[in-house]
Amino acid sequence: MRSVEEQQARVQAAAVAPRPVRVAIAEAQGLMCAEEVVTERPLPGFDQAAIDGYAVRSVDVLGIGGDSDDDPGGGDVSLPVMGMIDAGARTPSRLQPRQAARVQTGAPMPTLADAVLPLRWTDGGQSRVRVLRGVRSGAYVRRAGDDVQPGDVAVRAGTIIGPAQVGLLAAVGRERVLVHPRPRISVLSVGGELVDISRTPGNGQVYDVNSYALAAAARDAGAEVNRVGIVDSDPAKLREVVEGQLSRAEVVVIAGAVGGAAAERVRAVLSELGEMEVTRIAMHPGSVQGFGQLGREGVPVFLLPANPVSALVVFEIMVRPLIRLSLGKRQPTRRVVQARTLAPISSVVGRTGYLRGQLMRDQDTGEYLVQALGGAPGVSSHLLATLAEANCLVVIPSEAEQIRTGEVVDVAFLAQRG
Repeated sequence: MRSVEEQQARVQAAAVAPRPVRVAIAEAQGLMCAEEVVTERPLPGFDQAAIDGYAVRSVDVLGIGGDSDDDPGGGDVSLPVMGMIDAGARTPSRLQPRQAARVQTGAPMPTLADAVLPLRWTDGGQSRVRVLRGVRSGAYVRRAGDDVQPGDVAVRAGTIIGPAQVGLLAAVGRERVLVHPRPRISVLSVGGELVDISRTPGNGQVYDVNSYALAAAARDAGAEVNRVGIVDSDPAKLREVVEGQLSRAEVVVIAGAVGGAAAERVRAVLSELGEMEVTRIAMHPGSVQGFGQLGREGVPVFLLPANPVSALVVFEIMVRPLIRLSLGKRQPTRRVVQARTLAPISSVVGRTGYLRGQLMRDQDTGEYLVQALGGAPGVSSHLLATLAEANCLVVIPSEAEQIRTGEVVDVAFLAQRG
């Protein structure tokens, strides 16, 4: 029996980021930048007013008024207002000595003006403005190149593009950016008992839960997903479908392909396409699982249990980190915290347990507390409803058979609801 860590290392060694592609910046959020974005022009591109007010020469108003917003002082001067400069104005303007110009936020500064008087430090006059307090040179002005100078790197290769990076790319005039795209994942289900949710199950039939649940899990991890759905286990048809997916996907996930005669037929077909190993992993649920690299490109292929809860847990522990690595994430696994148990938890000696649970926090102490929801020996492991209620996986060490109330365990966050 192979340890969880050994299997994870084997799987993650197969992670390969898809070839970079150039996309519109509106589509780049969440992806890793694959180029050094070097700016060609300053940002801002011209001196501009940082607030609404009056553009002035600081020398004409320096020393007037007090030293704080609450102290306007006693002296004041009156300056003629040469006009209004709106944001977006394209006609150059020039300020004469002892003149002011009314400006909007973002308006280009007139020549010779080196500061903006806030409206609150004036009487708000139209043709003449009375100055109640002076400003120093550079006050309330955004100088050309304050944010970025030509030749600066706006976004570095390896950076995950978030809202701030999208905004900066737009600010420096980039319409498209080179990124590592989302890995493409194909999700298949096999099993003669399966019917799609558009049909009514007959006697002995069940809905295909896995292709929907696993496709959703792959999207949550950041992948681009093709849910193939139920695939005929006839060898010729199955091979045709799998070969087609190997040519279009970076990862293939097949649920229902471990355990039973149908799974044996699936593995026989897959073995013709490359190296595929089905083995026991020291974990529960989902100890029996398969992994291999198939096709000319050695595409990672996972064989998951038919049990939806086991399939989702195996996906969480094995497949999701591979997707995150392919996206360039430095930390491919979920955040783990320590929590105190609220009730005893049973586990299987020799296997690491991943039991669904509810994580909460003590309002007074800030301590994490966790309640296991099932999955222990003697408790049904197929209850999808309890997984839907879970917000974490309780990680039980392989050497533990019983965790007592009040003991501290590792807990992995699942996606937050709400």
